[in-house]
Amino acid sequence: MRCIVLLLLSLALGACSVEPWVKPYERERLADPIMSFDRDPVSSAYTHHVYEAREGARGASGSAGGGCGCN
Repeated sequence: MRCIVLLLLSLALGACSVEPWVKPYERERLADPIMSFDRDPVSSAYTHHVYEAREGARGASGSAGGGCGCN
């Protein structure tokens, strides 16, 4: 039991020293529009805005306001 706890503790502390795999100069590839989930970001932003306005009184997605445009 003591070995298992020691092993888990060493794994948990060893995870803190992992460096990120993506270098700063490689991040432009991740920001490419082709990597986006939305086909049309303008349309999805509008749809999300309508959804927030409709569900604002309930607090569906965490936005502020009451859904009527008055913050």
